[in-house]
Amino acid sequence: MCRFILIITCLWTATVLAAKTNDPFPAPIVSDRDVIVVKVVEFAKIPAIDGQAARMMTMLQEAGTGRLFLSDQRGLLYHVTDDGAVSRYLDANDERWGVAVAAPWREMGVQSFAFHPQFGVKDSAGYGKFYTWSDTPRTPQPDFTTAGSNPTHDTVLWEWTAPDANASAYAGAGPREVVRLEQPFANHNGGGIAFNPLATEGDPDFGMLYIGNGDGGSGGDPLGLAQDTGSAFGKILRIDPLGRNSSNGQYGIPPDNPFAAGQKSATLPELYAYGLRNPQQLVWDAKTGELLVSDIGQNTVEEVSVVTSGGNLGWKDWEGSFRFVDRSGVDTDKPRSDAAVTYPFVEFDQQDPLLGESVAVTGLQVVRSDAVPALQDLVLFGDLVTGELFYVDADKRPDGGQAAIRRVLFDDGSGEARTLLALVQAKNREQGREPVTRVDLRLGVASGGRIFLLNKHDDTLRLIVPR
Repeated sequence: MCRFILIITCLWTATVLAAKTNDPFPAPIVSDRDVIVVKVVEFAKIPAIDGQAARMMTMLQEAGTGRLFLSDQRGLLYHVTDDGAVSRYLDANDERWGVAVAAPWREMGVQSFAFHPQFGVKDSAGYGKFYTWSDTPRTPQPDFTTAGSNPTHDTVLWEWTAPDANASAYAGAGPREVVRLEQPFANHNGGGIAFNPLATEGDPDFGMLYIGNGDGGSGGDPLGLAQDTGSAFGKILRIDPLGRNSSNGQYGIPPDNPFAAGQKSATLPELYAYGLRNPQQLVWDAKTGELLVSDIGQNTVEEVSVVTSGGNLGWKDWEGSFRFVDRSGVDTDKPRSDAAVTYPFVEFDQQDPLLGESVAVTGLQVVRSDAVPALQDLVLFGDLVTGELFYVDADKRPDGGQAAIRRVLFDDGSGEARTLLALVQAKNREQGREPVTRVDLRLGVASGGRIFLLNKHDDTLRLIVPR
């Protein structure tokens, strides 16, 4: 009997080992077919800080005033004019506010910011209000904690109120603390925050803030937070920042949240979706109205997914289309086999030869404008590290995998099609800096279909234009 059990155990182990891999898409991304080449121009120079290049994180346009704003991860928020002039709007790290920004390395700092859709509407409840999602030193009373960890810092949503929405610089008081999360590890901090730009007044989604929050960090979600609906980590939260019916009385719980009513008391009513590892940009498709997210994988699969109300995006049971085994790989047996999970519509392999040793998905946008005709009706996303920009058809989205992925390359006027990394390295040489080996790509958007390329290594904000 013991021998029989041993044989069965060995056969099962062999089957698991045969299915486990860190290279689930061995056919590489096609590097030379259907490549789109677009022109880029240098739009603005963002100030370095203490001799270190600007760490550009988020760029967006405030709808009411029409102004462009860009954040540096270390706490600076800049106003960027249409002719590329840059001026400081806010220093969130100024000691007068008493809310220090913790930004000792590339994964910490001001993660994102967002303007309330009524920011420029005089006499409205949201007039002058904007929000920063920021890492900060710990305090004794966070709103959300985790067990079994040694907390490193907090991530806080701050509400700022400008007395004059049209002012050239912030002239209000210190911020109001909306919600505070105690971070169990130093990485996978807050992701993107955003209001639905498609929602109009009277729509239940108008003024609701979506908050991306990582799984708490370390690796492999050791605390099991992403699938725990009683935890705020590994989630997309949805709140009304102007409401007051939350447990801390500082924000509102939208009544149409998927877990707001009729659920077990252990489930957080703030939850909109769960099962995320390290969510990056949140964007809406202007044609379909869908919410999309880019989510950084563990060591195997990067993914871009549609987010639905109450949806489970799988982590850490799944990494992309595959069962997560451990940090060294996934199980390719029975992919995408749980009907309750929302699987990515596109994903790529960290072992792909186009990419380096460090890989992370980022920079998500759905292009519906014809401002750059070559990019119209495409989903753009990229690799944070190499700066490779990819696309798939927005109207014929694939069902996972990387076979449909194609590249976007850049011509800066030289007539040569190059990657963003190559452009940044060339700029570094021009600046007398040592050429970098990574880019930290982000995408920004503005009216007229303008798409901006952000990076953390050459102080240069670039704009994509028709070739």
